[in-house]
Amino acid sequence: MFASPWQLLIVLALFLLLFGGRGKISAIMGDMGKGITSFKKGLKDEVDEAKDAAEEAIDVTPKKDKQA
Repeated sequence: MFASPWQLLIVLALFLLLFGGRGKISAIMGDMGKGITSFKKGLKDEVDEAKDAAEEAIDVTPKKDKQA
């Protein structure tokens, strides 16, 4: 179930080879954080625009006559 120390060492070495060691991993995580922040901001802006549009909507339903 658990990996041996040699297996963990090999996986760590492959990880460092793929991602280039220091600097790149933190850059990837920073870019991911910026992307998430931008996504959340976009969602918030969309909700705000929908609320503004609902407030600016004009009621065009005809008024009912009370002479019945």
